[in-house]
Amino acid sequence: MSTVPSLAIVGARIRTLDPARPFASAVAIRDGVFVAVGDDATIRAACDGSTEIVDGSRLAIVPGLTDSHIHPIWGVMSTRGANLTQAHTIDDLRAALAAERERVGPNEWILGWGTLYEPFKRTGIRADLFEDVLGGQPCYAGFFDGHTGVASNAALAAAGVSGPVEFGETSAVVCDPDGTPTGELQESGAMNLVKGVIPQPSDEAFYRMVADQFRRFNAVGLTGLHGMDGSPDDFDFLRKMEANGDLTCRLVLPFWQKPHDAFDGMHAQLPLRDERDRRWRAGVAKFFLDGVIDSGTAWLLEPDTKGDCTEPFWPDPQRYSDAVALFAGAGFQCATHCVGDAAVRWALDTYKAAGAAPGIRHRIEHIEQLDDADLPRFAAENVVASMQPLHMGYFEADRSDSWCVRVGPERMHRTFRSGELRASGATVALGSDWMVATYDPRIGMAFARQRRPAGAPEWPPMLPDQALTAVETLEGYTTQAARTVSEENVAGKIAPGYRADLTAFAADPVEVAPDDLPNLPVLLTAVDGEIVFQAEA
Repeated sequence: MSTVPSLAIVGARIRTLDPARPFASAVAIRDGVFVAVGDDATIRAACDGSTEIVDGSRLAIVPGLTDSHIHPIWGVMSTRGANLTQAHTIDDLRAALAAERERVGPNEWILGWGTLYEPFKRTGIRADLFEDVLGGQPCYAGFFDGHTGVASNAALAAAGVSGPVEFGETSAVVCDPDGTPTGELQESGAMNLVKGVIPQPSDEAFYRMVADQFRRFNAVGLTGLHGMDGSPDDFDFLRKMEANGDLTCRLVLPFWQKPHDAFDGMHAQLPLRDERDRRWRAGVAKFFLDGVIDSGTAWLLEPDTKGDCTEPFWPDPQRYSDAVALFAGAGFQCATHCVGDAAVRWALDTYKAAGAAPGIRHRIEHIEQLDDADLPRFAAENVVASMQPLHMGYFEADRSDSWCVRVGPERMHRTFRSGELRASGATVALGSDWMVATYDPRIGMAFARQRRPAGAPEWPPMLPDQALTAVETLEGYTTQAARTVSEENVAGKIAPGYRADLTAFAADPVEVAPDDLPNLPVLLTAVDGEIVFQAEA
């Protein structure tokens, strides 16, 4: 068998994140792995006429970036229609929905995504604030965090919703005192009532939407994704994508477990733990233990300033613990959405009781509030902190936004404690939670480093002492991401024997000022040594 590299990059500036050789100028790749890392002369000597040699003189290469919390398939479906992320007032919202009505034409559904809470600060979330611009057409607008939606009268009627609904989880069709729905839908059970009747694209159109989105991920430097929604029903779709050459990012696919799911169904998933192909794999069980602070559905140790955030998403949290024990006992990694500090504590206690298979690290997602007593437990109990500092971009500079108001100033020191978690020795993996926030890791890295939006020096940083260093931030998208899914010996570094996933920028992202990171050009992205994105010269 030939050992001659099939691809080599020479003349580059390479930050390997491998302590044995932190920097290099050339790499050689064969069969999807790095076979040599070193200087130009050494790598050229290993090549022959069959090797494709890439001039890397313009390239600053780092290990391929991984988004450790993203919704790559659900996000595609959830970002249809009008982009409402810049609709800061009711008038803005009305104008955007009216424009979307013009675009789609009569008798069609009007969809929106990225809705903010701020326009409803004084009125509460109500569809009657914009009903008159819809012309009687059904409308559904999802909020930026994926935990709230607002539906028009016609949309509620299409779903058969005319009053309160009982759910097997903490969800709600919010109603006025007379039982008339306001249009606000809290959490997945309520939102899915309406989302279930929205017309869906054809299989062919949906496939193309997802494949195109994966290419957009590559264009910002992403090579790997830790998906946060999925089921065994996705296997055939992923196999088709891989067979067609359209699975251009690695994907970890979780099985989402819901409070009302029968344990028989959970048992049926256990034999599927090791389902995989070259670029995707199963083996993760995903849980939601609470909602979000903005809507009062997070689970805090003390109520928020409005008296909310007191209940878990699973009405019986012990049932969640039993489900975790089932999957952990079968060798799955468990990932739990925990925004509030009470949810974090329950998850930590649950993981400690359930144990983990050798080499497996359970993980907690978001950790927006964290009590002092629980911070050291992540490192001590080998639990991954999966965080998205860029979510703080939804805060107002004066902290008048709904998140900060509900938390209150006395608890702000518990907010997104990524710096302290990393200093404690915990694994801190970074991601976007797209479609909640942009999937562009350059923007995510900038926020992690300075705790404020890039290019906005007037915006006061949120707890600047919790900022990560430039190297720690890059590690959050590389080595720490690999450690999260127990792949630290095959991924996250540029070293012989490691997967040949790399991201090439115009300059080293560690050396670029955080305010300049969003505009740092991505020049090349490779997965398995296959160039999946290359900027035009």
